[in-house]
Amino acid sequence: MVQPLDSRQRNRYSRQLMIDSIADSDQRSLLSSRVLVAGAGGLGSSVIQYLAAAGVGTVGIVDDGRVKRSNLQRQVVHTVDDIGEPKVESAARFIDALNPDVTVETHATRITPDTVASLLRRYDVVVDGLDNFATRFLVNDAARLAAVPFVHGAVYELEGQLTVFRPGGPCYRCLLPAAPDEETVPSDEPMGIFPSVPGTIGTLQATEVLKCLLDLGEPLDDELLRYDAADATVVRTPLEPNPDCPLCGSDEIDDMDDIDYDDRYRIED
Repeated sequence: MVQPLDSRQRNRYSRQLMIDSIADSDQRSLLSSRVLVAGAGGLGSSVIQYLAAAGVGTVGIVDDGRVKRSNLQRQVVHTVDDIGEPKVESAARFIDALNPDVTVETHATRITPDTVASLLRRYDVVVDGLDNFATRFLVNDAARLAAVPFVHGAVYELEGQLTVFRPGGPCYRCLLPAAPDEETVPSDEPMGIFPSVPGTIGTLQATEVLKCLLDLGEPLDDELLRYDAADATVVRTPLEPNPDCPLCGSDEIDDMDDIDYDDRYRIED
């Protein structure tokens, strides 16, 4: 039996319950929803904040990193006191302090071809808070095969982008067929990021997650939204499934074991 909202919850979520299109049943649905945030960095921080604040009942966080001083410029769920601590533990403490309605599931592990499918299991939506192409491909592949919506986001310097990949539409490999070569985009070198841009994109990602969970409005399917903070411009570009996509343009791949990856997690021919 679904439990009604108690008086404390009605008060806590009162502002969203005042929206005509959100009823008590929708809030109860959020409280029973499960979202996995892949990455507890700049993007993940904003996603985590707003999903927890909105009352998403279970938030999973996967990240094998530890908090560094250089993270604090943009990764706002972590503090000076958290330096050296696992990011998943720091983020979990933030959620616990913000909303006791939320159960946090921490996964202090690296996402690999061997772990990604089990990490996504039992979640309704997975969110891209990643900082490298290779792992993003892995999460995209596992999400598509599990028919789980994948809310993509990425940032670089003063720019960011996001979209929602859902079953039946294009996937991340339709947008970017393969990871750039190491010579083009070194994966082990830090890149410049304007401090508030991950917050802008991450907040939009959280909004898209909530829309997916509530079946509210029109999720950002089949379009890529690009944001340039330098001149505050937003551009939306249509996306279409790629008939030659090795993942969603073919019936040859049924599970992760059918995919042969090279050392940068690109699908090998």
